[in-house]
Amino acid sequence: MTLAMSRAEREAFLAETRVGVVSVAEQGRGPLTVPVWFRYERGGPLRFVTGGGSKKAALLRAAGRVSLCVQTETPPYKYVSVEGPVRISTPNFERDVRQMARRYLGEQLGDWYVESTAAEREHAILVTLEPQRWFTVDYAKMVPQAG
Repeated sequence: MTLAMSRAEREAFLAETRVGVVSVAEQGRGPLTVPVWFRYERGGPLRFVTGGGSKKAALLRAAGRVSLCVQTETPPYKYVSVEGPVRISTPNFERDVRQMARRYLGEQLGDWYVESTAAEREHAILVTLEPQRWFTVDYAKMVPQAG
């Protein structure tokens, strides 16, 4: 019995609204590990926006790679971990900022968040993670099925 998710299961899991945790290498220390909102389209890359002047952005530029882990918070637990190179570009405001905020906060609170962080917008970067390695577990596969 394998607990690994199939490609379809993994893609469906990542398409749901969940907070991801990114880890990026930091010279002489453990990796910087922080939560992020992300967007995933089945079969494609994962994307998230962050401040261009942040420590996270500097480390992403230096390392050129990142790991991201997404998990459930209640049993039976599931998680997807993905690792690969990153591309840094300028975000599209409506798609990458407003839609992301609405996805995680709803329309009204998402729009409020976008307006309240407008000063940071010009320095934001879009990070695109091209998946190379996947590791998945779905502990629900251990639960006996009725039938």
